[in-house]
Amino acid sequence: MSELHTHQLLSDDSGTETIEPEETIISDEKPHEIAEKSFVDYNVRPDIVESLADAGITHPFPIQAMTLPVALSGHDIIGQAKTGTGKTLGFGIPALQRVVGPDDEGFSKLPAPGAPQAMVIVPTRELAVQVANDLQTASRKRNARIATIYGGRAYEPQIEALQKGVEVVVGTPGRLIDLYKQRHLVLKNVKIVVLDEADEMLDLGFLPDVETLIAGTPPVRQTLLFSATMPGPVIAMARRYMTQPTHIRAADPDDEGLTKRDIRQLIYRAHSMDKTEVVARILQARGRGRTIIFTKTKRTAAKVAEELVDRGFAAAAIHGDLGQGAREQALRAFRNNKVDVLVATDVAARGIDVDDVTHVINYQCVEDEKIYLHRVGRTGRAGNKGTAVTFVDWDDMPRWGLINKALGLSVPEPIETYSSSPHLFEDLDIPEGTKGRLPRSKRTLAGVDAEVLEDLGETGKKVTRGGRDSSRSGGRESGRDGGRSDSRRSGEAGGRSGDRRRRSSDTAADAGTAPDAAPAAAAGSAAAGGDQPPRARRNRTRTRRRNGEVVAGGESASTGSQPGSTEAS
Repeated sequence: MSELHTHQLLSDDSGTETIEPEETIISDEKPHEIAEKSFVDYNVRPDIVESLADAGITHPFPIQAMTLPVALSGHDIIGQAKTGTGKTLGFGIPALQRVVGPDDEGFSKLPAPGAPQAMVIVPTRELAVQVANDLQTASRKRNARIATIYGGRAYEPQIEALQKGVEVVVGTPGRLIDLYKQRHLVLKNVKIVVLDEADEMLDLGFLPDVETLIAGTPPVRQTLLFSATMPGPVIAMARRYMTQPTHIRAADPDDEGLTKRDIRQLIYRAHSMDKTEVVARILQARGRGRTIIFTKTKRTAAKVAEELVDRGFAAAAIHGDLGQGAREQALRAFRNNKVDVLVATDVAARGIDVDDVTHVINYQCVEDEKIYLHRVGRTGRAGNKGTAVTFVDWDDMPRWGLINKALGLSVPEPIETYSSSPHLFEDLDIPEGTKGRLPRSKRTLAGVDAEVLEDLGETGKKVTRGGRDSSRSGGRESGRDGGRSDSRRSGEAGGRSGDRRRRSSDTAADAGTAPDAAPAAAAGSAAAGGDQPPRARRNRTRTRRRNGEVVAGGESASTGSQPGSTEAS
């Protein structure tokens, strides 16, 4: 394995934030299994090695081979690794190795037995699920309990899991902070803290929450920080909370070829009205496997997925307007090969860990080069080959020029492309004569509805995949029932009020013509009305109606229905 051990100052692009690591280890190798090494060679626990072997994982990747010796010795690490390099086990194995399980010696001597001893913080829900699944795989035969804590699910099961006891907690900052402030999450046991995708947490505004969580852990701990890029605030946080960290680069950051070497990148200038037709043809390319289509907005994701389903493709959408149950349903359907096209916003850009994604399509021009690399990194993972297609609108040409320059893609002027362009068919190996609809003979996948939609007891929004239909029908039902019942109730109330006025007016008129009956009528009405005699109601009604035109109350007053006039007579 090609490794370079140096001593380099780590700084951000502007040079304002710096940190001096104890050592810098650089590898320029692409992700691949190192056949001559096994996890046993790195003193990994036998039960973890067995668990990995059962899953078919026997040899480490370069990032794991570099990380394990340093992490297992207890040193802090700053890991700079791009997506798809296998870094999850690079920090997951040390976390599982360091914790003390319920059956291990010394468990009862912990400050709070059953409280988490390792905390992994990630930016998105999907990434939390993926990391937790990888840790579960590595701990099948290890007596270490793992809890996944993230928003969108009910609090109660997560609180119950913490109360029963866990050794490793994987979660997003928001829900972890909530449970920490409610004192359900106890951090006094934590020996190792892992920050995954730290630059993404910075972009999402989570760094203050992350610092609050780190501040709640014991001062003596091991901290592992992983980030594709190193912005100033991330370096500043590393300087505050890490002790003589070792800087590990899975590939030289100056070598952008880590993903380019395995990913064929095609840039097209496409018209917005023709994009769906182009996508429909790309999805029928020879050798096309699982495909992810990235969009800028939630509305576009839902629209594109719906149009592709109408054209016969097994597609599903995942975006922020969907409830957590629907998002997980779509991801499970994608992993279980019930759908092979996933239309997603950036909410899922770092949480989809599927090794055999063959195509990634950027439906619109990305915002910057970092987002481009993160999206494109969904394909070509673990040494596989992939194809990335990016559509650039005419209005986005200036922005694309900056991205192209930053990444050195050598495509300053993307070629104008339509669904009938010959070069589109040639570039992507699309069979000649392919149209914009998938032939019925090729519609073999079950679709997203074949995957069970779990009831997660979601908090907040509860929009499901059929949310539009259910909200529509719900609106009709609530409109029919609620509106009718409300109007019926208001009508009945109005009718009763009108009846009272008519009865009181008739009573007053009778009283005016028969003065001797007035005291008896007043007494009877007082007895029937209790604390609110009819006289007070008549006064309020008459006073309210006195302003403006003459109404029934005025006429009754003129005929002697005023209480004063009846009593005077």
